[in-house]
Amino acid sequence: MMMRQGAPGGARPAPGSGLTTTKAPFIEEARSSRLVFIHQPYELYSSQNHTTWGRLLEEMEGRWRRYASAPFLAGVERLQFSPLRIPRLEDVNGFLEPLTGFRAHAVSGYLPSYLFFDCLRRRELPTTVTIRDAAALDYLPEPDIFHDLAGHVPMHTDAAFARALVRLGDCAAAAARRAAAIASEGERLRRLTSNIRALARFFWFSIEFGLVSEIGGLKAYGSGLLSSPGEIEHAIEAPDVQRFPFQLEWVVNQTFEIDRYQPILFAIESFDHLYQMVRELEEWLHFGRLDNVAAGEPTVREEDLRSFLVLSPFPLGEGQGEGRQGEAPYAK
Repeated sequence: MMMRQGAPGGARPAPGSGLTTTKAPFIEEARSSRLVFIHQPYELYSSQNHTTWGRLLEEMEGRWRRYASAPFLAGVERLQFSPLRIPRLEDVNGFLEPLTGFRAHAVSGYLPSYLFFDCLRRRELPTTVTIRDAAALDYLPEPDIFHDLAGHVPMHTDAAFARALVRLGDCAAAAARRAAAIASEGERLRRLTSNIRALARFFWFSIEFGLVSEIGGLKAYGSGLLSSPGEIEHAIEAPDVQRFPFQLEWVVNQTFEIDRYQPILFAIESFDHLYQMVRELEEWLHFGRLDNVAAGEPTVREEDLRSFLVLSPFPLGEGQGEGRQGEAPYAK
């Protein structure tokens, strides 16, 4: 599996031709060229793309004030997104990096799991450059730049949250290292599939759809909620949503569906608590407690497995004989 970075070749799309999700030739060419990490072709955004950004920002601002967590609101205040234009990633990075060391890095779309978590470990936020269709503001066939910049980045300005993200990336690296030490290919794939599923569920119910308990009640900090005009209110107000304290054993065994409002959500007590949950997740990994999580969604793709086995820096067979049953020793 070869992942490239750079700019796609071929005929250049006309300035202002648009970067609408699923309708952007620039992105399709990048994907066909197997380019994962790209640049933000800012000149391609159409006036409609910028208008869509402004409409989304206008729709979310009142909902943020009512339903978003305090660190998110502080991040929005610091970032001062303009409703007139989509932000340039270089401008966002010029502000964000001095705060927590994180940088937004443009990508052409989906990243295999190991690459995604490794970006977090290196304090990089994979950022989609397209924006959703103006005709469907509350529906995302895939993440867009509003989800990544307006939903994720304000939380990345918070040091405690950023620390938890980096530790989550470390946990994925530990899973790759541990898998490389397992001699049996069948057992390696079985355990790794379970580990990746556990990591994905943890990320989903925290970073994407997490709630936090604050004075005055539950607030949203997950980017999937913070970038959806409809779901953020539904998550806090709807009587049919089940909201529970964050319990690691439940979270890593809980399936989810990506194409509906989430019926089950979990709330942390603070972002120091989130860090402790990530630390506990890594402990469970090393003690084998993530090797047999419940089957079901999300599906672990072959490219996700290969990313842990091929793209990680840990050669197969490394560390064999260390730890009980192929487990790498846990270092606190």
